[in-house]
Amino acid sequence: MSAVLLNTVDIDAKLQNEPPQEILRHALEQFDNIALSFSGAEDVVLIDMATQIRPDIEVFCLDTGRLHAETYQFIERVREHYGLNIDLLSPDGNAVRKLVKAKGLYSFYKDNHQECCSIRKITPLKSKLLEVDAWVTGQRKDQSPGTRAAIPVIQDDRLFARPGETLTKFNPLANWTSRQVWDYIRAYDVPYNALHDQGYLSIGCEPCTRPVGPNQHEREGRWWWEEATKKECGLHGSNVRK
Repeated sequence: MSAVLLNTVDIDAKLQNEPPQEILRHALEQFDNIALSFSGAEDVVLIDMATQIRPDIEVFCLDTGRLHAETYQFIERVREHYGLNIDLLSPDGNAVRKLVKAKGLYSFYKDNHQECCSIRKITPLKSKLLEVDAWVTGQRKDQSPGTRAAIPVIQDDRLFARPGETLTKFNPLANWTSRQVWDYIRAYDVPYNALHDQGYLSIGCEPCTRPVGPNQHEREGRWWWEEATKKECGLHGSNVRK
């Protein structure tokens, strides 16, 4: 185990019992070149917290080209509400064209979602993370069955790090529940995606997301045709144990 990883593990142990605001403060004090990944309710809570520490926090969003209209409207509300220049990352047009020409618009229903996600999400994310030294995500431990239960609040991200360099990943909401996220949203009048009012708990691309029913886990609305243990698109691929 490297000295860098040992240090990250030690810091994680110290931060585990800290509130998200303090974890964010640590992240923003330690890194100037840091960006926050934004897509859902958890992420906008982090934006609300982070802008109180650093108003010009860098925020990026993956625009897959397959998002709901409500999601695009949500992104724009967040941009205006916080006065942010949100960096929308688009997939390579030629790669999308090649996939659609060969397999059609809905190949993920027959194969699996990883191929499409790799083109529309993972490749643009890799390019973005080559530009930063650290990034912040809205992952929670209770968010996905079998994949996120053990996520730390800070980790050495080997999946997207530049060769021979270190990329640090922060998950300030790791120990929060969905209820805590929504209590914060309501208490501080934080913008949220209108789809949440229609039964969508976890929101991704339009063809791969649907509302969930009573007593269903929030991630059951994502890639519902696949088994629960595989419900990661690859953004947090290190969560899936092979």
